[in-house]
Amino acid sequence: MTIDRRELADFLRRSRERVRPQDAGLPAGPRRRTPGLRREEVAHLAGMSADYYIRLEQARGPQPSPQMLAALARALRLTTDERDHLHLLAGHRPPAGPPAGEHVPPGLLHLLDQLDTTPAQVLSDLGDVLAQNAMARALLGGVCTVSEHGRNVVWRWFADPGARTAYPAEEHAYYSRLHVADLRAAVGRRAGDPAAARLVERLYGASEEFAELWARHEVAVRRHSRMRVVHPVIGPLDLDCQVLLAPAGEQRLVLHTPPPGTDAAERLALLRVVGTEQFLPS
Repeated sequence: MTIDRRELADFLRRSRERVRPQDAGLPAGPRRRTPGLRREEVAHLAGMSADYYIRLEQARGPQPSPQMLAALARALRLTTDERDHLHLLAGHRPPAGPPAGEHVPPGLLHLLDQLDTTPAQVLSDLGDVLAQNAMARALLGGVCTVSEHGRNVVWRWFADPGARTAYPAEEHAYYSRLHVADLRAAVGRRAGDPAAARLVERLYGASEEFAELWARHEVAVRRHSRMRVVHPVIGPLDLDCQVLLAPAGEQRLVLHTPPPGTDAAERLALLRVVGTEQFLPS
């Protein structure tokens, strides 16, 4: 299969023009000369450079990888049929299987963006961050990159020491067990899935702590928990994590809500005012 750069560029442009900024969790702004999203905003939402995306729309870019196409499909709110069409235009076969996995349905993305006061994310059962609203990006940082492992919370926890700095040191062991037990359950459901096996193999090679915890064979699907985040703008923040599972279990919507009787709601309100600005495209 070969890439059709002209048709790909046209489809990307038309799809971008159909997405309203507010549907993507971005401010509409008073000075928009074209409908829909700006090119820079699509690139920001997809976790790629603006120059790379602009070249795609100008029909002169390189062939995008399936990972980049998946990120673009999420940023542009594509339906399953539109996502498959995007892959075909780029010279790739559409993702096999049902629309679960990495493709987040537009309805779920719309719900995510309506939660403008609550940090919320869509994660795969393997821990890939598939989508975030503006509050989640402000609270946890934008990790929806197009790389295979860079956006995986389990990989970042065990392979990137910097990922733990936002959490109190005395709670690191608890979070490590939480991540591994949840991943164990997902890998068990995905028996024979090469992506799951590859993630575990990479984690084994990167972290002795992971290997030790994996050997315990603890299994627990994460449905709710309490977490503390040390944020550079609003300081330490206690939050309840409510996890809503999709029927098939491949995706989950994670809500970070303030516990009753705490000042977390006021701190989140402050973050909404001052913290989200650094994650909006310039």
